[in-house]
Amino acid sequence: MYIEKIESSSDLKKMDLTSKKKLASEIREYILDVVSKNGGHLASNLGVVELTIALESVFDVSRDKIVWDVGHQCYTHKIINGRYEEFKTLRKFKGLSGFPKTSESLTDAFNTGHSSTSISAAMGFAKARDIRHKKNHVVAVIGDGALTGGMAMEALNHVGSSNTNMIVVLNDNEMSISKNIGGINKLLTRLRSKKNYTRSNQLGRNVVLRIPVVGGLFVKLVSKLKTSVKNVIIPGMYFEEIGFRYLGPVDGHDINTLEKLFSRAKELDGPILIHVLTKKGKGYSIAEDNPDKFHGVSAFDLETGKSLSQKKKDYSKVFGDKLVNMAKENKKIVAITAAMKDGTGLGEFAAKYPERFFDVGIAEGHALTFAAGLAKEGLIPFVSIYSSFYQRAYDQIIHDICLQELPVVMCVDRAGIVGNDGETHQGLYDMAFFRLIPNLTIMAPKDFSELEEMMEFAVNLEKPVVIRYPRGGESGVKFTSKPLKYGKSEVVRKGNDLSIIAIGNKVSRAMEVAELLDNDGISSEVINCRFLKPLDTRTIGDSLKKTGKCIVIEDGTVIGGLSSAITELILEKRLDVDFSSYAYPDKFIKHGSVEELEKQNKVDAKSIFRDVKNKFKF
Repeated sequence: MYIEKIESSSDLKKMDLTSKKKLASEIREYILDVVSKNGGHLASNLGVVELTIALESVFDVSRDKIVWDVGHQCYTHKIINGRYEEFKTLRKFKGLSGFPKTSESLTDAFNTGHSSTSISAAMGFAKARDIRHKKNHVVAVIGDGALTGGMAMEALNHVGSSNTNMIVVLNDNEMSISKNIGGINKLLTRLRSKKNYTRSNQLGRNVVLRIPVVGGLFVKLVSKLKTSVKNVIIPGMYFEEIGFRYLGPVDGHDINTLEKLFSRAKELDGPILIHVLTKKGKGYSIAEDNPDKFHGVSAFDLETGKSLSQKKKDYSKVFGDKLVNMAKENKKIVAITAAMKDGTGLGEFAAKYPERFFDVGIAEGHALTFAAGLAKEGLIPFVSIYSSFYQRAYDQIIHDICLQELPVVMCVDRAGIVGNDGETHQGLYDMAFFRLIPNLTIMAPKDFSELEEMMEFAVNLEKPVVIRYPRGGESGVKFTSKPLKYGKSEVVRKGNDLSIIAIGNKVSRAMEVAELLDNDGISSEVINCRFLKPLDTRTIGDSLKKTGKCIVIEDGTVIGGLSSAITELILEKRLDVDFSSYAYPDKFIKHGSVEELEKQNKVDAKSIFRDVKNKFKF
């Protein structure tokens, strides 16, 4: 076994090509074994095994900087850089992160987790190197999906005009999470054809050179002519026109060819772009055939590829089904997402109403301003994006939607704690950052039926709206709901000793806590806020006056969200209330299962119950 003997990527430099090919096979098997048990990003990692081996055979990660865009394809890098045994703990509580983490290893140059950041970060590394008069190499590895992000294009523009020594490796597998779309994808499709052009060009050159006397002269004349028309027949000149030396495309699974190209790039000056073609899911036929399904997976059976967890109805599915039904009756409804059609439940909508469905690629800022334009012309855009990715469109929400009071419905999927993907993906901040924006209504449903009601309500409101909902399904607590009214909360349980204020899926948690307290003779009033903004100050205020004791339970941070709103209410009304908040602390929450993270942060039902008993006098 070669894989067990690799202590660092420097060991790769001692291996011959045959050994590296065997190592690639072993790494692929190991990734499959671990991810099938732990879950994780599978297809992208299977696709970059040879690319990673070649890259780290040529470059020295102890001094050279390699920045992995998004970073969910870093598993091979981790395995060959001192974390072979630890890799079994991938994405587990207190185990290895599924993304690069500088706290894990000095070979992880930069923490990544969101798309399109690598070229900017690498440019920072390169300029810092130049200022400090160092000689190390800097490489950004970015996928074709991430290249659609505006930040990546901004960085390309800067790097290309800088004449800075830096290498961009474009890992082209024709996928982001879903199949890539748009103009960049069309450009890369044309570039991929260059491989055939280059091969036929070399064959023709070899034949002509065999012609006595005139062969060499003819080749020189053709070469000059070729240069003048190169822009037309080889779109790679796009990168050259903005200042890059373009190399490729090259087979991303051919270690020998990759190493030669990387070695050549090291000797060249200025910005270099190396176009590498890889296959997402390489080596596991089920993932090769279904790369989108195997982008991110839970534990699964290796033989069949089927998930080991039983598929249950979740909020994304409920959202998608409801939107299809609404769009059938209302022709103004359109759906927008950013490279996550299936993850947000919009697959059926896209199939039934393709003319009203827009996947804009990894371009969240564009998605929101695009939605604003649609709304300005009388359509009703539903924009479905994960909570952690809405952060990337904050200015557009303020400036282009809320300032103009345009009726865009922003559906915040994966709100709250999400678990194993860790800090970069926890959806803990949306309540805090949305709550600051004027003209914005913020809602969160306690269950599936309330989500459906909120979607219908949002259409009729004709204002900018946020609807946030978590990953996964309902808690199992059954509610009898009252009709939704603007800015009105809902008392779901009456009580006299303690007010429990909750929002979204944490209303179920509030009911669990109330039951535990009830067993101890403490009567709790549970209020489902429904609206974070505007807050129902009357209903909540009346409850606080009655009980004199209050706790808030929310799936967000202790700063800026519901806890802050209730604190402000208490201060504004000068209420004499004993108060405690149960939310996530003001720090980044690492990876682990949702249950483990809740217990660690003491926001599970039993921890809240014990803390309430200790803090309050009843």
